[in-house]
Amino acid sequence: MHLHFPFTTTQVLWTLTFAAQLVLLVVLLGRDRIKRYPWFTASMTLFTLRLLAEVLLGGRMPVIVLQAIFIPLGVLMALVSLLVIVEMARRAFGGAQRQTWMIGSLSALAIAGGVLAAWGPWPHPQDLAVDSGLALLRLLQFIAQKTDMLVDLLTVELGLLVALFGSRFQAGWRSHTQRIVIGLSTVSLGWLAIQATWQMIARNIHPHNQAEYEHVMGLGTKLVSANKVIYVAVLVWWIACLWRDELGTGLVTETLEAPAPEAEDAPAENAPQSEL
Repeated sequence: MHLHFPFTTTQVLWTLTFAAQLVLLVVLLGRDRIKRYPWFTASMTLFTLRLLAEVLLGGRMPVIVLQAIFIPLGVLMALVSLLVIVEMARRAFGGAQRQTWMIGSLSALAIAGGVLAAWGPWPHPQDLAVDSGLALLRLLQFIAQKTDMLVDLLTVELGLLVALFGSRFQAGWRSHTQRIVIGLSTVSLGWLAIQATWQMIARNIHPHNQAEYEHVMGLGTKLVSANKVIYVAVLVWWIACLWRDELGTGLVTETLEAPAPEAEDAPAENAPQSEL
């Protein structure tokens, strides 16, 4: 007897991703994490809306209309992702001196920019000329792709810095900031590895017939699916970590809410103060 599973791998991964995104947003709202991580919450919200739009609009609208919707949305998501990096860096290294901040930021941008410039491929400037609506969409798509890659490179750098020096500032191992950054850097590192692998495949494998072409495209699909699995695992990690309070938070709350001890014989002005 053969069991028939009516859903494809893509559908299953989409469902798991969408469900995990919704649960994460509920946790961020219910556990009052939005005030501390507003741009991270905005990024998760935009990604959830994009997942929903892909299902509701895909196949129901002309391709050019879909591109006019999703390409600008991709640019917006890339810009918000940059703000997420700034937000996490400020949370992680809020106690650093201004000079250290400047040197670290410029160094990270220089390294990421150099890798981005060498990564390629880069189109000819004439190919980016905006002389029509389609050309504008191509330009926006190019900006979104390169900004996404820059975000991934910066995120990996931030993850390394937080892992190495976070405990000296405000991003110890049990802090929400470090765990969010670890998740972000894991997803970014996985996606960069997949892109590098795909470029190697594209350079070295040249299909000679339809069967070989479909085999190569199948490899690409498996790589994308592997990245989605990593992202779902990271979402579960965030849900578990953000649901819990940071180590010591509950103890501090109890101490602040406890009444100050009263001295039986000492005058009021000499009464001991509650510890913060």
